[in-house]
Amino acid sequence: MMALYMFYVPLRDLFSSSIRSDFYDHIMVIPLLSAYLFFAKRKEIFSLLEYSFQAGIPLMVMGFLLFFLGRNLALQLNQNDYSSLIACSAIFLFIGSFVCCYGLQATNSAAFPLLFLVFMIPIPTFIMDPFIYILTLGSAEVTEWLFKLTGTTYLREGFVFHLSGISIEVARECSGIRSTMALIVVVVLAGYMFLQSNWKRFILVLALFPLTILKNGIRIVTITLLAVYVDQKFLTQSFLHKSGGVFFFIPSLALLGLMLYFLRKSEGKGAKNGFPSARNDKR
Repeated sequence: MMALYMFYVPLRDLFSSSIRSDFYDHIMVIPLLSAYLFFAKRKEIFSLLEYSFQAGIPLMVMGFLLFFLGRNLALQLNQNDYSSLIACSAIFLFIGSFVCCYGLQATNSAAFPLLFLVFMIPIPTFIMDPFIYILTLGSAEVTEWLFKLTGTTYLREGFVFHLSGISIEVARECSGIRSTMALIVVVVLAGYMFLQSNWKRFILVLALFPLTILKNGIRIVTITLLAVYVDQKFLTQSFLHKSGGVFFFIPSLALLGLMLYFLRKSEGKGAKNGFPSARNDKR
């Protein structure tokens, strides 16, 4: 209950701001997915219970320290960073409480469901801004490559492309950060459920970044060419520009699913019922 209280106010304020629409649509789904993972592994997690105050209390203390630090710095931090600090404190408090009440063995068995809650923490600005810049730069490079591939005449000035009759800018909004965040959550969850080897899970997560950048470039070029050769409203008023990301998101998800299939197939029979065993999960 204490962790829920610590979460509520900053996340409520964050979700009422404009930041939510760009970055954090996935946050409300995370506790539901974590709860499902707990339920699926409940027999293994709660097979041997014991108190472990020595390990749990330091985590709880860290949670309270981060909470009070966040409250003291509230006026100096933006809404995103304040929410990030408070959410991090709540995660520490929740995990510490779990360790105290159920012990280290249960915590080890529940390691993934517990750590999966980290996706509820808004990414601090000093990490998010460079990440968005890399995605934006990559999207601009792919856009230029696709223009060359399609024989489109253009003039590039940084992130701005000048074409016949129109100019476009590959801005932050074109970085694909929203779909990237969603893909990261989906891929991490799928890798845990269907793969046994940690290095293969890592490969799956790593693959989504170039795929995301390629998807963004294809979307930018598609909308731009439609504006040049069909109607300029494709850049200003079309559904494809404002909300059509799903049409490019689904093929990306399908390609990652295909990659997951081959990675899983290379492991043989692998995990049963979609979950790796405790022994395999430690590899």
